Amino acid sequence: MAAALIAGGSASAVTAVAGLVTGLLAAVSLVVASGRIISGERDTSDSASDRREAVGWRWLAGGALTWLAGIGVRPVAEGTAFVLTFADLMLLVGALLMTIGCWLTSLPPPQSRGLFRQIGDGYLSAASLFAITWALLLAPMFAKAEEPGAFYTTLALPLLCLLATCAAAPFVAVSRAANRSVGLAGLGVLFAVTVAELATAVSRLNGVDPAVPAGLVAPLGFVALAIAPWIEETGRRRVPSDERNAATPPVVVTVAPYALVLAAVVVVAVKAVGATGDVLMPVVAVSAVAVLLARLLIVMLSADGMRRQMVVSERQLRQLAENTGDVVLMVDLEGVVQEISEGVETTYGYAPASLLGQPIADYVHPEDAPVIQALLRQIAEDDGNIERYGTCRLACRVRAADGTWRPTESVATRDVRREDLILVTTRDVSDQVALRNQVTHLTFHDGVTGLPNRAYFEERTREVLARSAGTAVIFLDLDGFTGVNDSVGHASGDYLLGQAARRLRQALRADDTLARWGGDEFAVLLEAGADAQMVVDLAERLVRAVSQEPFRVADRDIALTASVGVAFTEDDTSAADLLRNADVAMARAKGLGGRRVEVFAAHMHAEAVRRLETAADLQRALLDQQFAIEYQPVVDLATSRVTAVEALVRWCRGSGVFTPPEQFLGTAEDTGLIVPLSEWILREACREVAEWRAANWDIGLSVNLSKRQIMAAGFVETVSEALSDSGLPPSALTLEVIEEMLVEDAEDTIGKLSDLRALGVRLAIDDFGTGYASLALLRQLPVDIIKIDPSFVSGLGRDETLSLLTRTIVRLGHDLGLIVVAEGIERPEQLDLLREMGCSRGQGYLVGRPMAAQGVSSLIRTSLTASA
Repeated sequence: MAAALIAGGSASAVTAVAGLVTGLLAAVSLVVASGRIISGERDTSDSASDRREAVGWRWLAGGALTWLAGIGVRPVAEGTAFVLTFADLMLLVGALLMTIGCWLTSLPPPQSRGLFRQIGDGYLSAASLFAITWALLLAPMFAKAEEPGAFYTTLALPLLCLLATCAAAPFVAVSRAANRSVGLAGLGVLFAVTVAELATAVSRLNGVDPAVPAGLVAPLGFVALAIAPWIEETGRRRVPSDERNAATPPVVVTVAPYALVLAAVVVVAVKAVGATGDVLMPVVAVSAVAVLLARLLIVMLSADGMRRQMVVSERQLRQLAENTGDVVLMVDLEGVVQEISEGVETTYGYAPASLLGQPIADYVHPEDAPVIQALLRQIAEDDGNIERYGTCRLACRVRAADGTWRPTESVATRDVRREDLILVTTRDVSDQVALRNQVTHLTFHDGVTGLPNRAYFEERTREVLARSAGTAVIFLDLDGFTGVNDSVGHASGDYLLGQAARRLRQALRADDTLARWGGDEFAVLLEAGADAQMVVDLAERLVRAVSQEPFRVADRDIALTASVGVAFTEDDTSAADLLRNADVAMARAKGLGGRRVEVFAAHMHAEAVRRLETAADLQRALLDQQFAIEYQPVVDLATSRVTAVEALVRWCRGSGVFTPPEQFLGTAEDTGLIVPLSEWILREACREVAEWRAANWDIGLSVNLSKRQIMAAGFVETVSEALSDSGLPPSALTLEVIEEMLVEDAEDTIGKLSDLRALGVRLAIDDFGTGYASLALLRQLPVDIIKIDPSFVSGLGRDETLSLLTRTIVRLGHDLGLIVVAEGIERPEQLDLLREMGCSRGQGYLVGRPMAAQGVSSLIRTSLTASA
């Protein structure tokens, strides 16, 4: 091939070598770059379009290789100057391949102009450019040509390349591809090839070698094509393909073919081409006119189709609006009805003919009419507040034929056909508004009682406090309501709440706000003007309203009481603080037994805060193991021998500061922390007493039970595990309950205590004789021990009545075969009287103070030494 190149002449050799090198460089560059895309090495936002682009690059590479092959073969294949050679065919195939590559690299816009339109524009452009070239360059040469057929044949390759270039140009121009430079470079190569081939054809016709500059046009295009794949458009790679703009404005792409046609007509007319007897130009002109006529016919058919489609769409839109209950009307810029749909009779009861020529403002609510009139003025003036042909949404009330005002939502827009008309679509939204009002009511009202709910009450309190002082809030809680739900069910409980709400409403003034706060709690807001005594009297009246007569529920009478808390505003009291204060006062009333009124005082809040802080400290104390156990001896009063110890919990917060049990046990019970705390006490005490018993000291253990501990799930199993883990015999463990536990939830409590008794554990009633009905339960519960309350023991020797009651309890215990333990022995005369009464055992500071485990161990050694 090198010899052939040299034989072809120096100019041809230079252009051929340049074409081979640059074409091969472009092909390699395109293949490597497309490989990066397909392998995913390049950051892309649209993989599908990028893969299409990569395939197009490979078609361009194939065209480049085919082209350079034709360049290499051309010096060998040159036969005559006026006949197409095999090399020319290869060059033509290369041009076609690059045309396909340019088409594949382009990403068409979402609304494409159509394949025929783009091909027609390409043909018009090619015909116009050829006509201009013929008039300026080729016509004089044709006039001198001796063989017209050979002249046309020589021009075939550049003419076909021109067609290929113009066919690819519209696609590349409107492309939204990420890397448009490749498509543009490919189009540039096609244009360069066309120019080079035209120069080659002209040289053949003139019988001379092509000039070197003309031969270097194509290599320069290949150089640009080799560089283009590596030019990344900053930022566009990350933009989604549907948001990219075309490389060339659409108006330029549309106007360009016709501009070229006009230029061709002018040039041909000026040069007076056509008198030389050639047949090519008439053919080109006729074909261009045919394409234009075909384009015109297609445009007319398309416009007619669009017009029919618009009519059908408008008819369908009207039918759709009427089927959905919308009323469609046309009004002029003054608001006078010009057209109206039949749906107005169904929706509003008006005959359509009766509304024609009537101003719509006459049917709009007077409060909404100014807004509608202002909107019409804005549309008429087109002052920039509303875009031309823009859409406006508005809501108003429209009078129906029956005189009712219907809420509506409307959409107004300028008519695209007549700018002096406004298209209005109106929908009756009465049902939606009613539903929205209902949802609003449910949002701020209670569904059971119909009263305002907590959210409404809080908002109302804030509003009242913002404008006036001297406000008071009453909180009311129904005592014992939980038992109602448990006994007769939640439905009956809701019915009772409704009755209670009616009673409370009747006891209040008309301007007082009553709300259901939640559960069985109600809240009352008294606005300014009520003195303190009147508020307290009203609170007392609410208590009487609840408790004066039973509620009739589920064919039974249910008696309830109420606990009421009252709070008054002060200068700096916020709504949240006022509500909190009333809640704290109510909790105080409930804690004192209920059926009473408590007025908030500052110490109540301090006490509530202290209980919260204590609860938090208790949780940390359990984790940090800050608790310890002390043991108080239980002595046989006849022999003064220690028979058992009672486990008492102590809380050391650090630095030797002990918190008395009465300051934290109540909080532990309320918060439920008493359950894990009691389990720890039980396990630890069982372990230590078992160790003492292992030292040959026959001693028992007493542990107090809390109500929450008994009601906890798995309570009996917990006791059994503590005995099993420690090795303490069940008979050595005595569990103490107070009389109150045997009254509340008696059936469940007695059942669990009976299960404990079945394990062999002994049971004791603590604080016996405090007035509860435990005597009637002694026959049901297998009790082993009763412990006389310290309030009886404290009066021995000083109060004859208490002495008599104590003697009676001791005799009752002996008659029932129970062990009687007296608590709180602090004076010698108390001990003497208890011994004289025959009391079995006793405990108190006189016979033995609570001591730590080390003290009990010393007591064991002393007792064992004395026995020895």
